[in-house]
Amino acid sequence: MRVHICAVGRLRGGPERALADDYLTRFDRTGRAMGLTSGGVIEVEDRKGGGMAAEADLLRRAIPRGAAIWVLDERGQMLTSPDFADRLAGLRDAGQPDLAICIGGADGLARELVAEAGLAISLGRMVWPHMLVRAMLSEQLYRAASILAGGPYHRA
Repeated sequence: MRVHICAVGRLRGGPERALADDYLTRFDRTGRAMGLTSGGVIEVEDRKGGGMAAEADLLRRAIPRGAAIWVLDERGQMLTSPDFADRLAGLRDAGQPDLAICIGGADGLARELVAEAGLAISLGRMVWPHMLVRAMLSEQLYRAASILAGGPYHRA
């Protein structure tokens, strides 16, 4: 299953991008044997100032056809890393070819897009800047692949 990160905003070069890219590379390398690969990061930008509704439309267009949709939302479920890994494995085992995980802009995601998602995930009760969220999500994808592979990275 290919896992795509669909995000509002552009992440410029710098330590956050380097960290996210490193974890996505690790995810791809570790996950490949588990049937999980990185579909990459798809960035969208609302240049016309249409707000969350316009961002949601751009994200919908970026999501690969037929992909399962998960969103990051502060009101979503707080999962443990093993639970996150199990959810990924469940989609993969069900034959889902693609998963798109959406990250909203500064104001979050439109409620309509959140309602369309199969899963809304919270990274905690705090709100994080999107540049850090990408790195955190990328790390959790790598951690999930490591958990599924029985690797030593996750020490719980």
